Amino acid sequence: MNEPDIALTLDNLSLWYGDKQALSAISLQIPKNRITALIGPSGCGKSTLLRCFNRMNDAIVDCRVEGDILLEQQSIMANNLDLPALRRRIGMVFQRPNPFPKTIYENVVYGLRLQGVRDRRVLDETVERALRAAALWPEVKDKLWQNAMTLSAGQQQRLVIARAIAIAPAVLLLDEPTSALDPITTLVIEELMQTLKEQFTLILVTHNMQQAARVSDYTVFMHQGSVVEAGETDVLFTAPRQRRTEDYISGRYG
Repeated sequence: MNEPDIALTLDNLSLWYGDKQALSAISLQIPKNRITALIGPSGCGKSTLLRCFNRMNDAIVDCRVEGDILLEQQSIMANNLDLPALRRRIGMVFQRPNPFPKTIYENVVYGLRLQGVRDRRVLDETVERALRAAALWPEVKDKLWQNAMTLSAGQQQRLVIARAIAIAPAVLLLDEPTSALDPITTLVIEELMQTLKEQFTLILVTHNMQQAARVSDYTVFMHQGSVVEAGETDVLFTAPRQRRTEDYISGRYG
C-alpha cells in the first residue's frame, strides 16, 4: 500500500494551562484523507490536542503553547495568523449537536455568508451538496426553511457536519461526535465518516474503543499528555508495541 500524504505535522508540541502541563513534546503526522482516532483515558489530553489544530485553546487564559503544527507544510502557530481563515480550513464538530436557531438552509450557508457569498445559485448548490455529503438531503430537502431545532439529535449532528463541510475545509475535527446519540444514529454517523474521508481528513476523539477500531485508519494512543503509540489501527489494536497500549485497549485500566 502506498504511503499516505500528510495533512498535519506536529513538531515537539507542548501545552500548559498556567503551571499545569497538559501536552508534552508531541511529534506526530496525521495522514491525509484518512480517519485518525485519538484514544486514551479521560484527562490524557485528547481534546486539548484536538483544539490545538484550530487554535481554540488560544481563548483560554494562561494557556501557553510551544512547538509547531504544519497544515500541508505551512505553520499555523504564528501570532499574526488569521484565525477565522484557519478555522475555515479546519472545521470542528462537538459532542452535542449545536445547530443555530435558524432554518436548516441558513445553518448550512452560515459560513458562506460570513465570507460574503450572496449568489443565490451558489448558496443553493452548496446547501444540496453539503446536505448530500452529510447523508441528510433526502430527509430535509422539503424542509429547508424549517427551524433546525425541530430536527432529531442525529439529524442535528449531521446538519452541523453539513455546516462544517459547506465551506470545504481541509480537515474536520470530531470531538466525540456520537457520545450523545443512540446506537442506530451512531452507526449512521460512523458510516458517514467513511464517505467523508474521500474528501476530507478526519480527526476523531473517542472514548469508545470499538468505535475507534471500527471507523479509523490510524490510531493515536495518549496517556498523561504524551503520545504512547501511534500507527495503523489494525496493527495497533492487534499487535501493539507498547505494554501501556495493550493494557488500555484490553481494558486493564482507563
